[in-house]
Amino acid sequence: MGRRALIDHEELRRLAGEGLSNAELAARFGVSESGILQAKRAAGLSKPMLDHSRAIPWKLERSHNQSGPATNLRNLSSVAQGRAIPPEKLNTALRWADRLVSGGLDISYDPGTGFHEVPAPSEGSLVGTLAAEARKALDY
Repeated sequence: MGRRALIDHEELRRLAGEGLSNAELAARFGVSESGILQAKRAAGLSKPMLDHSRAIPWKLERSHNQSGPATNLRNLSSVAQGRAIPPEKLNTALRWADRLVSGGLDISYDPGTGFHEVPAPSEGSLVGTLAAEARKALDY
């Protein structure tokens, strides 16, 4: 087990602010790029990881991971968690969600066949909830 490298967080902030890449920072501090990523997290220089498990509560097959519904769900989830996304992606996701909600529909997933539009449950839809959370985050 190796020793833990000491990386001065103020120096790291300054150098990262100057635009040094993770590879350049790693060479400068004598650590791996992974070590730089860990130091950036510890110094509060990296964005927190997003959790899309509420938006996509299924284990997706690799072939369905980049489908339109999966992308729209992740984009709505990102906005709901405070992350900015390109306006065209946001508009696409919100239009998709609005179409489903206004039609009384929700989204379901089957690993064999992918995503399907289904009647929304009476207690509220996944898509409707995500769209509402995204809009609420945008209002802040």
